[in-house]
Amino acid sequence: MADYTLRELMTIVAAREIRDGDIVFCGTGISMVAAMAAKHISAPNSVIFFETGAIDSKLEEVPMAVADPRVMFHTSVNGSLADAFATMQNRFTGKKVVGVMGAAQIDPYGNLNSTVIGDYRQPRVRFSGSGGACDVASFVSRTIIFMQHEKRKFVQKLDYMTSPGWLDGPGARGRAGLSDDSGPAAVITNMAVMRFDSHTKRMYLEGCYPGISKEKIVENTGFEVDASHAEEVAPPTEAELRILRERCDPQGLILG
Repeated sequence: MADYTLRELMTIVAAREIRDGDIVFCGTGISMVAAMAAKHISAPNSVIFFETGAIDSKLEEVPMAVADPRVMFHTSVNGSLADAFATMQNRFTGKKVVGVMGAAQIDPYGNLNSTVIGDYRQPRVRFSGSGGACDVASFVSRTIIFMQHEKRKFVQKLDYMTSPGWLDGPGARGRAGLSDDSGPAAVITNMAVMRFDSHTKRMYLEGCYPGISKEKIVENTGFEVDASHAEEVAPPTEAELRILRERCDPQGLILG
């Protein structure tokens, strides 16, 4: 097996989450490369679209931003922000939409903070805020979340809730006026794959990356997490790495 980086492994693990026929709402960076890889590996009929209105992008080259002209190459529709969000919230297409997200903090129920660290009115750090993140987390059928696995990011209580996950547990999304059938599906980190229990909606450890122990992952999580059934994540295959390096990001613009 060829050597690979953790960044490459994260991308491949995320690509494996995308099913054939999914409509993938993604931003820039690693999420975009994961969506591109999925089209070449296991989901050729998936559709990639961006908040800038490019729908069903061909993506011959990896764009550097959602407004990069390369996102508009051979699209089915070059629309607007309104078109993108209408696609996401449409009651027919929305059932197949997968949102790929990131954040500064995540709690045990997959709620996300991308707004501030510290008190909202006098924060230690202020980020760019929601953008479309709250809409994505509220309306798409499922979300895939990218996180760096650190205690300061996996917290018991968010400093601010930007985007809803499973809120405070079973039935909470329905009580808030959202769909109980939608929500975060997986958290992909630089150490592991986390999922959410179907009954309690709490995060648990599903898989450890090769060479990373359960103990290290638990130690870097700022809340109690069930690791009793975790197994090792399958490393990238030669074919997956070749597609990632030669077709998706041959210049190493995102993956290095």
